[in-house]
Amino acid sequence: SSWRFTFYLIAFIAGMAVIVDKPWFYDLREVWKGYPIQSMLPSQYWYYMIELSFYWSLLFSIASDVKRKDFKEQIIHHVATIILISFSWFANYIRAGTLIMALHDSSDYLLESAKMFNYAGWRNTCNNIFIVFAAVFIITRLVILPFWIMHCTVVYPLDLYPAFFGYYFFNFMMVVLQSLHIFWAYLIIRMAQKFITGKVVEDERSDRDETDNSEEEEEAAKNGPLCNGHPVLNNNHRKTD
Repeated sequence: SSWRFTFYLIAFIAGMAVIVDKPWFYDLREVWKGYPIQSMLPSQYWYYMIELSFYWSLLFSIASDVKRKDFKEQIIHHVATIILISFSWFANYIRAGTLIMALHDSSDYLLESAKMFNYAGWRNTCNNIFIVFAAVFIITRLVILPFWIMHCTVVYPLDLYPAFFGYYFFNFMMVVLQSLHIFWAYLIIRMAQKFITGKVVEDERSDRDETDNSEEEEEAAKNGPLCNGHPVLNNNHRKTD
């Protein structure tokens, strides 16, 4: 959690530094101005390479992580993200790509910081950060992404050039990613409902056959709503021999 928090926070700050002074950050029509002949800045290059490397590392490490109900969804998410980053690079969708990556990083560092406070036993701090995380996640991935970013990638390009294979493929992968966001938002809302009503909160993704039901589960219930996992959390790790 510590190293992921460090990466996501630095990546979010770096992403904002890359795009905050660009005209397409304020006017999404500027994303396609001059396309496909658009220059690439060194900052955009490094931002892409670091993000792509990180998601490859997540894909390789997920096999050794605790398996949960959304294991397949996690695999789909990482593969879709890698394909989107790679394809947007080859198709010179770099301006749209930097916006999408920065948007995703805006909530992930909150998730990891909440998990760290949970492990440290700072339950109130953990719970407060969870509320902020849930709000940011829903606003960025269920509002800004579909109604601003996806509108930019689906509607605006057609005003400048006819649709081609890359246009359909990129937007299809964006729909896949958005479907996963809706799935995870549903889990987050269920967590929030239990949290607000004072019920014992455990990971909505946890599978009873894949987690230990003894003292580890009791300890996880004491620790609060945020534990290990993404995007909804639990301390229930499988015991090792």
